[in-house]
Amino acid sequence: MKEKVVLAYSGGLDTTAIIPWLKENYDYEVICVCINVGQEDELDGLEERSKLSGASKCYILDVVDEFCEEYVMPGVWANAVYENKYLLGASFARPLIGKLLVDIARKENATAICHGATGKGNDQVRFELAIKAWGPDLDIIAAWRQDSWKMKSREDEIEYCRQHGIDLPFSADSSYSRDRNIWHISHEGLELEYPENEPDYNHLLVLGTYPEQAPDTSEYVTMTFEKGTPKSVNGKEMKVSDIIRELNRLGGKHGIGIIDIVENRVVGMKSRGIYETPGGTILMEAHTQLEELILDRDTLAYKRLVAIKFADLIYEGKWFTPLREALQAFIESTQTYVTGEVTFKLYKGNIIKAGTASPYSLYSESLASFTTGDLYDHKDAEGFINLFGLPLKVRAMLLNEDE
Repeated sequence: MKEKVVLAYSGGLDTTAIIPWLKENYDYEVICVCINVGQEDELDGLEERSKLSGASKCYILDVVDEFCEEYVMPGVWANAVYENKYLLGASFARPLIGKLLVDIARKENATAICHGATGKGNDQVRFELAIKAWGPDLDIIAAWRQDSWKMKSREDEIEYCRQHGIDLPFSADSSYSRDRNIWHISHEGLELEYPENEPDYNHLLVLGTYPEQAPDTSEYVTMTFEKGTPKSVNGKEMKVSDIIRELNRLGGKHGIGIIDIVENRVVGMKSRGIYETPGGTILMEAHTQLEELILDRDTLAYKRLVAIKFADLIYEGKWFTPLREALQAFIESTQTYVTGEVTFKLYKGNIIKAGTASPYSLYSESLASFTTGDLYDHKDAEGFINLFGLPLKVRAMLLNEDE
C-alpha cells in the first residue's frame, strides 16, 4: 500500500502541477485538502479538477465562521496591525489551515504534508510552524524548495501537466499573484515589483473601487458591539462572518481599505504588495472608535504596546505559542466593557466619525465641559502640576547651580 501525502490544495496552477509531481517523485497517494476561508468563486470545480489531476480524494472544509470568530476577532480586539498598515489577512488564515491539514493527515493516516508556498515568502513559515505544532512527527514537503522541482514559470507548469495527461484551462498569461479570503485580498507581481511604479488600480482591484471612482455622496453606517464583538450593521443583527461580508460590500463601494505597502518579510527581504481589506478596515476603525470611549488611559496605552507584539507574532506564524495565548488572555480581559454603538460615514476612502455611545463610557460631560462642574475644581490643577512637574523643576535648579 502506498504512503499518503496531504496536499494543501488551492486549485491553482501551482498546486495542480504538484499532484503529478508528488506521484512521480515520491510515489505517494495524494489527498488534496482545500480550506474554505472565504475565497468565494475560487472554490468552484476544485474536487473535479483535483481528481482529474491524479488525486485520490479531495476534502473541501468550510471553516469561514471558525476563521472569523476564533482567528480574525482576536486580532480585531487587539487592534493588531503589522508595520502600521497591514491588517494580517493571510497571516490570520495560515495557522488554521495548517492545523486542519494535520487533522486530515491523522484521519487518512498520511505520513507527510505538502504545500506550494515558495521559498521566498512568509507562508512557508506560517504553514510549517502550524504543522510542527500539531503534527511534529509528520514529514513536510515544500515543493518549491526541492531539487526535483524543475518548473520555473507558468508555461513550464502547464507543459508538465500536459505531459502527464492533465489538460486544464490554465492560461500562460502573466497576472498578479493573489491571495484571498473573507478578510482581504492581496496583490503582488507585475508592475508592483518596482516600488517606483504607480499601481494600475483600474486593472488590479477586485473587492472594490478606487476612491476617485467612488460615489460622490457619503453613506452613514451604524454598528453595535457587545464585549468587543460586532453584533449588527444598520440595525440588522448578523454573525461575524456576515457582518464582514456586509462591510466588504459597503467598504468596497466607497473605496475603503486599499493600502500600498513595502513590508519586511519574515525571511529577511522587503516585498511590495497592494492589499484590499474594505470590511476589515471599517471593523477595526469602528472597534477602535468604541474602545477610546471606554478603556482607561493606562489600559489603552499598554494595549497599544501589546498590539504591536501580537501583530508581529501573527505575521511570523507564531499563533500556536504560549506567548500568543498569554497576550490574547490580556486582550480578551480588556473587552469586558467594550459594548455600545458606533456611527460613521464612508466617503471616498475615508471613515468619518459620526457619534459613539456606550453604557460603559468613561467620558463625563460635566468633567469635559469648559464650564465648572461639581466633580472638578480648576484650582486642584495647580497642586497636580506642581507635583507632576517637580522632577523638571529640580533638574533645572541643579543645572542652574552648575552654571
